[in-house]
Amino acid sequence: MPPWHATAPPEPARVEPHRPSRVSSSVPASTPADHPLDQAASDLGMGGDLAPEVDAEAYRRRMKRRQEVQRQRVGERTLEKGLVLVFTGEGKGKTTAALGLVLRTLGHGERVAVVQFIKGGWQPGEARALELFGDALHWHALGEGFTWETQDRERDRLLVQQAWARSLEYLADGDRKLVVLDEVNVALKLGYLAPEQVLEGLGRRPPLTHVALTGRGAPPALLERADLVTEMKLVRHPFREQGVKAQAGIEY
Repeated sequence: MPPWHATAPPEPARVEPHRPSRVSSSVPASTPADHPLDQAASDLGMGGDLAPEVDAEAYRRRMKRRQEVQRQRVGERTLEKGLVLVFTGEGKGKTTAALGLVLRTLGHGERVAVVQFIKGGWQPGEARALELFGDALHWHALGEGFTWETQDRERDRLLVQQAWARSLEYLADGDRKLVVLDEVNVALKLGYLAPEQVLEGLGRRPPLTHVALTGRGAPPALLERADLVTEMKLVRHPFREQGVKAQAGIEY
């Protein structure tokens, strides 16, 4: 079976429910950088009409200084490491952001694995488009749909644990530069997966393996562990406000 098709490993033993505590899962506000160069870059600004200078020569001097500061900032960043990237929030675009990383990583000749929690039973456009990368991309949709579609809590819990077992294989695989755990945050929010399981699994990664975790409701423990957190904010949505149905290329 091609690696991008939905697959399911043998059913595991029954998993006792994880009951999540009722805590806020909002993304903590970022703290200002303490580095003097970061502060200098902030003070100098982005330029354009945001800069106070009217005189062209004065503006050029500001931007030249900004260029010097930026080069110093970039030059000082020498650390390379595998990153934990979380895309969460109520807005659309979380999976799309992670798939941008997939395409970028594949474009550099690296190998990627995508494990989709909750989602399953159909092949999204992204999976079909990425088939041309062959074995460089392994794609597994290991759910059976939203809770209101499955209507079977224990079956959903088993499928999530199956997906997590497959995820652990990829997280420990040094040949995969990027592992995407799509909608895993939702599995955590529903109580089908414990935050401790995920944090322990993240610790199994080789030093340079990146992992992206998507879905609304990422728990505080995961946000604290992440190297990058992006919260998608819902401002307007055509489904809610205009009654526009899910459309190919936009939702799937």
